[in-house]
Amino acid sequence: SFCKKEDHNKENLFNSLNYDVAAKKRKKDLLNNKAKIQYFHQEKWIYVHKGSTKERHGYCTLGEAFNRLDFSSAILDSRRFNYVVRLLELIAKSQLTSLSGIAQKNYMNILEKVVQKVLEDQQNIRLIRELLQTLYTSLCTLVQRVGKSVLVGNINMWVHRMETILHWQQQLNNIQITRPAFKGTTFTDLPLCLQLNIMQRLSDGRDLVSLGQVAPDLQVLSEDRLLWKKLCQYHFTDRQIRKRLILSDKGQLDWKKMYFKLIRCYPRREQYGDTLQLCRHCHILSWKGTDHPCTANNPETCSTSLSPQDFINLFRF
Repeated sequence: SFCKKEDHNKENLFNSLNYDVAAKKRKKDLLNNKAKIQYFHQEKWIYVHKGSTKERHGYCTLGEAFNRLDFSSAILDSRRFNYVVRLLELIAKSQLTSLSGIAQKNYMNILEKVVQKVLEDQQNIRLIRELLQTLYTSLCTLVQRVGKSVLVGNINMWVHRMETILHWQQQLNNIQITRPAFKGTTFTDLPLCLQLNIMQRLSDGRDLVSLGQVAPDLQVLSEDRLLWKKLCQYHFTDRQIRKRLILSDKGQLDWKKMYFKLIRCYPRREQYGDTLQLCRHCHILSWKGTDHPCTANNPETCSTSLSPQDFINLFRF
């Protein structure tokens, strides 16, 4: 009787272990099948300390932060869109190998949402083209070194992702921007002073060149010396400008040529409508307006805005 009871207990224990293994396998399969769904955390903030290490409490990775800061919703906000795109570009240049497998899935999923948004609203096309080209170039370099295990996942998966990127690039190249049916006042109907005032709000010289190709009158305005001078002064310091002086045939400073020469030598000034914030008091990283458990008397005064490069630098130990 005792032996039978012992055998019965062993059988129950064996079945229990089988059930646990099966449950873990189902959970893993579910995670793999939902590769298109972003890894989700209830909290939309993350604790990070610049002095942390793997052996010290508070250590976190770039992949963890990327999973938990809700970038999928951020790209739908026009104030945050350029910030997220710039961050995706910086990760594509040098940080892909530091992402975990699930973070890499999230990266590709968010990138897909960015591409679909651009295909729908036909805005920021050049910006996304440059992002995709940067990512594709980086992947070409990394895939060639796959024997050194620089990428997480099977090589065939990454080849498929590269094919997807090429497909997205082709879709962006095939975009035909349709002229709106609205027949009211257009940009060229505005007084010249207003047209110039609007053109001064453009922060990219390539946008000015593109605008000048729309109509002959705009071509004249887009060559305005003061317009290009202000653009140079906005992006670069006086010292940088003095090092790259270019004179025209008339002996005047050619601000347009100087601008395109300067952007090849120095980084342009970056400005965003909304950025990630780091609380200096509790070392919590979150989007502006996100509630986090801060113990400071005035949490608003403790927040510091981070540029995309500052965000990357937080996770370099």
